[in-house]
Amino acid sequence: MTLLIRCLLLTIAVFAGAEALSQEPLPDVQVRSLDGRTVQLEDFVKDGRITILSFWATWCSPCKKELDAIADVYEDWQSAYDVELIAISVDNARALARVKPMVAEKGWPYMILADPNQALMRALHFQSVPHTILLNQEREIIYSHSGYLPGDEQALEEEIQALVN
Repeated sequence: MTLLIRCLLLTIAVFAGAEALSQEPLPDVQVRSLDGRTVQLEDFVKDGRITILSFWATWCSPCKKELDAIADVYEDWQSAYDVELIAISVDNARALARVKPMVAEKGWPYMILADPNQALMRALHFQSVPHTILLNQEREIIYSHSGYLPGDEQALEEEIQALVN
């Protein structure tokens, strides 16, 4: 019976576009700040704090919808779970100039970094955006989700709650 339940849960996770991961460490990869400096991603992920990495692009409508939806609940998440979201643009070097104005227009309260060469994307083994990764308090990847449908932010919150409880 236990095997049947595990198979069912795995099937549901695959079809939902989400996967629970065995705890993998965050890769040590360089990214860029919006002022063009090369920085280490791990310098922005704090020990003891739950962190969401949200990969997006200026041309990606579902990405913007996801970041807008999370912005609506982000302050509550910070208060309740001490969570931080880092939005990482995967726009190439040519399109990177659109990131700052879009972030200002949207008023997103997130730390914004850039992965213009998609080195971090490759290190994390995914190819499309939006892509969301949840890190536990020890900087380990415990959840990964591709795509966005309204309500996905609630599933993400459930994963965050599981880390706090």
